[in-house]
Amino acid sequence: MNTLNVQLFDLTTFLFGTATGSYIAALYGKKEFLARIGTWICAAAAIVSTAAIGIRWIESYRMGIGRIPVTNLYESLVFFAWSINLFYLFVERKYGSRSFGAFVVPIAFFTMVFAFTIESGIQPLVPALQSYWLHAHVITCFAGYAAFAVSAGVAVMYLLKERRGGDKVTGGVLALFPDTKVLDDLVYRAIAWGFPLLTAGIITGAAWANFAWGTYWSWDPKETWSLIVWLVYAAFLHARITRGWHGRRAAVLSIAGFAATIFCYLGVNLVLSGLHSYGG
Repeated sequence: MNTLNVQLFDLTTFLFGTATGSYIAALYGKKEFLARIGTWICAAAAIVSTAAIGIRWIESYRMGIGRIPVTNLYESLVFFAWSINLFYLFVERKYGSRSFGAFVVPIAFFTMVFAFTIESGIQPLVPALQSYWLHAHVITCFAGYAAFAVSAGVAVMYLLKERRGGDKVTGGVLALFPDTKVLDDLVYRAIAWGFPLLTAGIITGAAWANFAWGTYWSWDPKETWSLIVWLVYAAFLHARITRGWHGRRAAVLSIAGFAATIFCYLGVNLVLSGLHSYGG
């Protein structure tokens, strides 16, 4: 029988799916009230998922395990979706456009759908994970991943609108998107927000590795791919600042960076073997 926290996460999945449908229907039906409903649903999902994380944390203490609920694949997936949702709501409020929801919220929804297929039990920590470095490492990494998810979703919006003539579009769904300059700016700013978080995650991960295995860096597949992701986004920021990369090239690089991020997060854990294999 599912525990309360899992039931709340299942409800979160339903809410994300409903919000996704609401945002997409708002675009195609050109109904602002549907997009507004999507926002309220996302806000409700934020409350429900936050409660679920808190309850799962409490339940782990009642089981005598007592650890932050971000240490296995199921927990990392729901935490990732939670982070994406919060970051999205921040962006929606800051930029005043709900059209982003049709491209960002589905990422949170499908993340939760994948989590639904994973074993959701609360397991004791393996010895290597028993460190306070875990908190800083996981939280900063996934906050960075969430920012990259938003950047990639907005990059898709930019490419779709740019392909049809950019701001010259006067009708249809694309006309409801923000100006291409706004989209391009958000692609950059989301990465600018996420990159320091990813950097902090790698640094705290190195400190954690030294605590657990006696070395800061061992070229484990996860560490190697983390470095690859960091280099991709470092290249993006460098090209943007020094070469003035905007538009299509920046959008494509953002999407490529997020693809590398997803492989670093899931592909390495599920396909490759190494010190981080326990994540699967």
